[in-house]
Amino acid sequence: MWNQNKRTICNLLLVAALILTLVLIELLAPSTSMWFSVLRKVCTFALAAVSMNLLNGFTGLFSLGQAGFMLLGAYTYAILTIPVDMRSNVFRNYGDSLIRFQMPLVPALLLAGLIAAFFAFLIGLPVLRLKSDYLAIATLGFAEIVRGLVQLQNFGPVTNGPDPINMFTAPKNILVYAAISGISILIIVLIINSTYGRAFKAIRDDEIAAEAMGINLAHHKRLSFIISSFFCGIAGAMMAMCNTSVSSVSFTSAMTYQILLVVVIGGIGSISGSIIAAFIFYASSEWWLKFLDLETYTDAGAKIPLLGPGFRMVVFSILIMIIVLFFRQGIMGTREISVYDGILRIKNLFMKKSVKGGVKDE
Repeated sequence: MWNQNKRTICNLLLVAALILTLVLIELLAPSTSMWFSVLRKVCTFALAAVSMNLLNGFTGLFSLGQAGFMLLGAYTYAILTIPVDMRSNVFRNYGDSLIRFQMPLVPALLLAGLIAAFFAFLIGLPVLRLKSDYLAIATLGFAEIVRGLVQLQNFGPVTNGPDPINMFTAPKNILVYAAISGISILIIVLIINSTYGRAFKAIRDDEIAAEAMGINLAHHKRLSFIISSFFCGIAGAMMAMCNTSVSSVSFTSAMTYQILLVVVIGGIGSISGSIIAAFIFYASSEWWLKFLDLETYTDAGAKIPLLGPGFRMVVFSILIMIIVLFFRQGIMGTREISVYDGILRIKNLFMKKSVKGGVKDE
């Protein structure tokens, strides 16, 4: 019990240090700093990756419909937070919006998640009977269907058809994104550590054994699918806030593959791995390697070979391949970050070295 309390205290100190870092960045970094753009996107996709990991890593259901649920959440949030006096301007090509009220940020976020969860419940009834690649294909098809439907002219008074939606509530403060993402991830962690989470893991490990133990496979698979989609919807709303504009062209299957790549890099079955991988992935692709896209010349006026538009993604892809080759189970595998365990390992390492040194002295 004492060791568990010390682990909790150490992890709380780590969270406090992260919050303090975010506060300092918010206060001290210039408004044009890339920190703001990158960290907002990291918070968004860390939540999306963790919600996908809940389904793929902890329940063993291979779904590729995350972009579709994020799209539902993004559109729901954007439509509900546009000021009433701005709606006629946003929906000018369709006369006006059918929705004539504005919701605050938090209720709109929750409703974005609930809409995604509702569609997950509907689509889950038929598709969760499928397994492995068939489930992935079915959920990927659902995402493409949703993306096609919101672009139809018939739904223009609600979704603005193929035109983007803007002028909705889009906070820029990093702490808002960190709070939404942090609270959501904490809830997912609590679910994973509950009896439901243990049932999810049992289904992942062996469905026949799980059913023999009395676990209702259909119910728990559906529950995992709905919970994952709920938080994907919230991540979609955060994506809308990041972009300050919502368009269906942003939520393609490529977005799902990016989220899946983050999960694989971090470790399938590791929450902290997904968070770390989200930071590495988006900081590298959109900030640290950005200089590779710039044409650079020597003092003599000769262009440096390869440097130019597109070369950043070449180098980034090579780095991803190296990570996958040398970390077969991802950066964290199935482990989680524990500050207390790390301190114990360092302590044991120094103790072993001191013992060896003492033996040599004798």
